[in-house]
Amino acid sequence: MQNRPSAAELLEALAELLEDTLLPALPPGLHHRARVGANLARILSREIDLGPEADRSEIELLAAVPDGDKRALWQALTEVVRADLAIAKPGYDSWEGE
Repeated sequence: MQNRPSAAELLEALAELLEDTLLPALPPGLHHRARVGANLARILSREIDLGPEADRSEIELLAAVPDGDKRALWQALTEVVRADLAIAKPGYDSWEGE
């Protein structure tokens, strides 16, 4: 069993430190870099939490596509991309298109 806090929790704490504590104290020229650092820490945290299941699901989805079934392949790839977006850019994974 892993000790607490977990790696994901530590990364979230780092993101909060960058945004809530350091960002206001930094000169304006460094604000963007602090926000980028916080965003990267959050992406890594989500990767730790969601990545293993997304990887397993991707393998299963793609393995289940019958040969030559473009519709099934498209559906599987859509789900794979949704899982990736849930990690990289939450909220974009629920987009249904126009």
